[in-house]
Amino acid sequence: MKNLFQLKAITMVALVAFLAASGVSAKGQEKAAASDGRIMYNGRVLKTGSDVSFDWSGVNLKVRFTGTYLAMRASDSKANYFNVWIDSPFSEKADRIIRTSGKDTTIILADNLKRGEHEIIIQKRTEGEQGTVTLHEFTAGGKILQAMPENSRYIEFVGDSYTCGFGTESSDPEDPFTPETENCNLAYAAIISRYFDADYSLVCHSGQGVARNYDDFRPGYTMVDRYSQVFDESTVHIWDKKAIERVPDLVVVYLGANDFSTEKQPSLNFFTSRYVELLGKIKDNYGDEIPVLCLAAKIDPAIFSYVKEACARSGMKNISYATMQETAFNWDSDLGARFHPNYTGQKKMASIIIPYVSTATGWEMKAEAYR
Repeated sequence: MKNLFQLKAITMVALVAFLAASGVSAKGQEKAAASDGRIMYNGRVLKTGSDVSFDWSGVNLKVRFTGTYLAMRASDSKANYFNVWIDSPFSEKADRIIRTSGKDTTIILADNLKRGEHEIIIQKRTEGEQGTVTLHEFTAGGKILQAMPENSRYIEFVGDSYTCGFGTESSDPEDPFTPETENCNLAYAAIISRYFDADYSLVCHSGQGVARNYDDFRPGYTMVDRYSQVFDESTVHIWDKKAIERVPDLVVVYLGANDFSTEKQPSLNFFTSRYVELLGKIKDNYGDEIPVLCLAAKIDPAIFSYVKEACARSGMKNISYATMQETAFNWDSDLGARFHPNYTGQKKMASIIIPYVSTATGWEMKAEAYR
């Protein structure tokens, strides 16, 4: 208890010192609970009282405020990395990167800003295995304002390490995985979302498959099961119609590589039954009219035949499918850590998928580069 008290005391002293250095009196600031309705979240989160908790990749939030600074009080069960944009929209390069760890820690998100209105965007770039984040409170140098309206377009992506952005900031296929080089913002899902000016939610976990995970890790518990969870790493809270606050315009499923990993593969019947189960959960959540785009990885040509058969056997409406070819990207310069696509490879993937998204949604393709 003494150490925890000392930590809180140190945090408070640091914040007071920061306010003094910034020339802002505590009287002029406003605090807002993380669950305050003026703060906008995208992705699966759990609001408990004043706190907001989450662990999925890509969960992001927007805070609009006045004053010269914004601070965030947060806790983390392990350690995660976040991208931060200050008075700028989502782009391939964040203005800064922050790390969350420990309990009840105050993090200065922006400082020495010009007076007036500002907006901060915060995006979790690491996946659930790196820990669960709980946001407690935001402190602005002025007033907390209502966040700008959400984008009219919204996409949900269901996938594995490719969707998580595993190794996207690495340039060497021999590099091991590290949280520092995992950045979902540089993965195809975020690239596609930026291209179409769409909000997004990522439901993804490295090594996960439909019928089996990489090298048979945790048999019987795959992305089909995780899809029903509020948290990636916990089965306690269920994600169903009661938890849904926003229905996507499109769901993109990119799974199958891990099912065929380590020179093994599930039977066609088992794979298709599990895939149909996943499609059933998606349709049950969002309705028959919401289109689902099913993508097959390029690891093995048989994956496409399996995915195609699963879509046919589902008998569901508004289901389409496509595949990546073996030559979609180079197997040297386009690869990052552990032979996963880096940002260059992910951009190539996005360029292949974008026309299918346009067809499924009716959204017009733009004559501009992918970023």
